[in-house]
Amino acid sequence: MSVYAVGDIQGCYAEFRQLLDLIRFDPAHDRLWLVGDLVNRGPESLSVLRTVRELGASAVTVLGNHDFHLLTVAAGHRRAHDDDTLDAILDAPDRDELLAWLRTRPLVVLEDEWLLVHAGLLPSWTPATALMLSREVEAILASDRHDDFLRDLYGDKPARWDETLRGYDRLRVVVNACTRLRFCAADDTMELREKRGPDHTPSGFAPWFRHAERRSAGVTVLCGHWSTLDLMLAPNVLMLDSGCLWGGCLTALRLGDRRLFQVPGRSPATPRPAR
Repeated sequence: MSVYAVGDIQGCYAEFRQLLDLIRFDPAHDRLWLVGDLVNRGPESLSVLRTVRELGASAVTVLGNHDFHLLTVAAGHRRAHDDDTLDAILDAPDRDELLAWLRTRPLVVLEDEWLLVHAGLLPSWTPATALMLSREVEAILASDRHDDFLRDLYGDKPARWDETLRGYDRLRVVVNACTRLRFCAADDTMELREKRGPDHTPSGFAPWFRHAERRSAGVTVLCGHWSTLDLMLAPNVLMLDSGCLWGGCLTALRLGDRRLFQVPGRSPATPRPAR
C-alpha cells in the first residue's frame, strides 16, 4: 500500500485525474491524503467533489478555507465571489449529499508521525491538542447546530488562541488557524491579512512553521494553502500547494519514500497572486 499526499486541487479535475493516472492510484490498495481546498476557482469543482467522495475510505481530506466558503454560501450566509466556480455544485441534484459529506470532514488528521491540515498550526498546539480541537469543530458541524455555527464562522477575531475561549469564538480561532494561517506570533496571535511570502512578513510575526518553540515540530505536517510559497519540502513541514490553479503544478508526494509526482496546470484561472 502507498499513501500519497496531494496539494490543493481547487476544482482542477483534469489535472487531478491525470495525477491519479501518473501514480497508478489503486483505491483497493492505496490511499490519498488531500490537504483541503478541493473546490473553487478551478473549472470542475463538482467533478472533484464527486470523485473524492466516491473514493470512500481510500481518500482522506481535511477542510480548507474554500471548502468552508462553499458550505457558507450554500447555507445562504455568504455571497459568492465573482471568481467563484461553485454554481455547478449548488445546482447539482446531489448537492445536499455532497455538502453533508463535506461537512463531516475533519480539520486535522493525525496518524503515526504524520499530521494533515490545510494551512498550519499555532505554536502552542501539540499534535494531540490540534486533533482535540479539530474534533470540537467536527462535532458542531455534525450537529443540528451546524447552520448557526456557519452563520457565525467568519471573522478575524479573536486573533489569538486562548484555552479559556468558549463557544463560537473558540471554534472560530480553531478554524482560522487550521484553514487560513500563514503568519503568527510566538504567543499564538494570528495575522490573517498578508498573503504574500516570507519576504513580506509583518512586523512582530513569523511564518507559522518557523517558530523555534513550535510544539508540533515532533511530527511531519502535511499542508497546502500558501500558494505563493510554491512547493516547500522541509524536514518536518511539507507544503504541497504548488499553484496548479495559477498555471503551476498539481503535486502528489508518496509518503513512504517522499518521491514527488507532478502534472502541469492546464490553464491559469487568474494571474498568479503577488509574492
